Amino acid sequence: MSTVPPSKVKEFSPTTLEKIAYRSVASIPTREPNDQNRLGYCVWHYLSERHGTLLQAIHTSGARILIPEFDVLRIVAESLKKDGISLE
Repeated sequence: MSTVPPSKVKEFSPTTLEKIAYRSVASIPTREPNDQNRLGYCVWHYLSERHGTLLQAIHTSGARILIPEFDVLRIVAESLKKDGISLE
């Protein structure tokens, strides 16, 4: 039996909505790394669909964040603003 090397992973471009969303939550302290992934996914979903508010997306993620949700909202909103994403 032979072992095949894993497939190469093609990274998203830094300007894609996915990268912007996950980068916006990279500095949020969470209990586990998967909580940060979950939060990033919910931010991406909010940005792509624009249903509800960003605060609702943060709350709905169920991520076990270690700081208050309003601080997360401020950090994420500032990061998105730096990348040219308008939240209005």
